[in-house]
Amino acid sequence: MISVMEKITSLQNERVKRIIKLQRKASVRREEGLTVIEGAREVSRAMENGWLPTELWLCSELGSDKPRIDSNEHECFQCARAVFEKISYREGPDGVLAVGPLVGKTLAELKLPKSPLILVAEGLEKPGNVGALLRTADGAGADAVIVCDPATDLNNPNVIRASIGTLFYLPVAEATAEETLAFLKGKGVKILSAVPDANAVYTDVDLTGPVAIVVGAEDKGLSNVWKTGADLNVKIPMLGKNDSLNVSVSAAILLYEAVRQRRK
Repeated sequence: MISVMEKITSLQNERVKRIIKLQRKASVRREEGLTVIEGAREVSRAMENGWLPTELWLCSELGSDKPRIDSNEHECFQCARAVFEKISYREGPDGVLAVGPLVGKTLAELKLPKSPLILVAEGLEKPGNVGALLRTADGAGADAVIVCDPATDLNNPNVIRASIGTLFYLPVAEATAEETLAFLKGKGVKILSAVPDANAVYTDVDLTGPVAIVVGAEDKGLSNVWKTGADLNVKIPMLGKNDSLNVSVSAAILLYEAVRQRRK
């Protein structure tokens, strides 16, 4: 059962102001080591996978599904609708919000199987793209996702929202491109970079062994770290006038080709 400790009705409450800062500023999240997860589905998925909130905020006037909490290791707050809409980052909130530890691993914390399938994404700016990549990687059964040199952090509210909680299912790490390249080579993982002007077509490449598929933002592409450091550059044939696909679409095509080959 959920034990609500305090009723919050004032928009000027210091706790309310703190939640807003955590939602809006990556620097505050890093400083406090905390992130905000919003939505009954997302909070439930996070907790099912071992994420333990320190605070749970509920609004009985919004939504109907509230996660069941049996732990005593958090504070619970019931708040007025106006307060919840103030701290909410999304339109049409469902009255569930949680505060807890930052999400994400270091490279050293990743536990990989003998023949892993890894997705690496470099330099992504849009939280929606990061979230979509996480959903794609989860759907394809990838063993890990490594986000390199991102312009947005994993704990951005829109990343969590776009991933629909997938961020908590997958092992996800953040690192620099150079660190990631060295890590993959040290693990004996074959590195394939998606580059529009590559000679090799992705369907002609063996994806059945330990492999990392590297994608970059469609406007900038991949840095030279990956173009020169990869074992092979591959391309997705573009038969129309555009020269590239959305990064999450490209990742889906490449990952599911790996799935097809591995099943065969």
